[in-house]
Amino acid sequence: MGDVWTTPKRIQVIGRGRAGSAIAGRLTERGLTVVGGRTADPHADLVVLAVPDAMISAVAQAIPAGPWMAHVSGATPLTALDPHTRRFAVHPLQTLTRSRGPEQLDGAWAAVTGESVAGWQAATWFADALGLRAFPLADADRALYHAGAAVASNFLVTLYRVAARLLAQSGAPPEALEPLMRRVIENGFELTGPIARGDWSTVEAHLAALHERAPDLEYLYRALADATRATIEHEH
Repeated sequence: MGDVWTTPKRIQVIGRGRAGSAIAGRLTERGLTVVGGRTADPHADLVVLAVPDAMISAVAQAIPAGPWMAHVSGATPLTALDPHTRRFAVHPLQTLTRSRGPEQLDGAWAAVTGESVAGWQAATWFADALGLRAFPLADADRALYHAGAAVASNFLVTLYRVAARLLAQSGAPPEALEPLMRRVIENGFELTGPIARGDWSTVEAHLAALHERAPDLEYLYRALADATRATIEHEH
């Protein structure tokens, strides 16, 4: 079979975790024929692997050549789909949960990667079918890109938990942080606070309080303060 992309008539989504469930649900909403299963469907034109990153290679190797192959991992290179050559990747840049459905994909972007004209066409089509706003990502840049995504998503959770701990320890309600964090996003991530205005005496007061009351967080605060100052210097 040549390296040609045509709209698939039957799509198999292997893996029905947080990503796989949302993806299968969205494709079904779009009127596409979607099947599941853990082994290859002989009638599938496209097989989408929504399995843990460590399993992608083994699952791909167990599927006979023929259909287009894709994975939805952010960091995993396309070589994980060896020996298949008709392949691409689409990573929805969104945090997903089991408690919600395909609507989680609404408004999200997606990193798309291919190795041929047909591969890029396939990746772009798939992102569009999911209702995602596609942008191209070179395979060699996947790990760096995914590091950025992890900082924005995973570490946001960590920062909230750390901040909530400090508020609780001071007697303030942790839930009061949520409107603050939402407003930061609404304001386009405009930096405010002591570092933005060069108020280093307040920063030192923070560090002194942490040293006394939460010493295990002092290093984290210093690292974040240094990173924040670096972003200000970079902008100027």
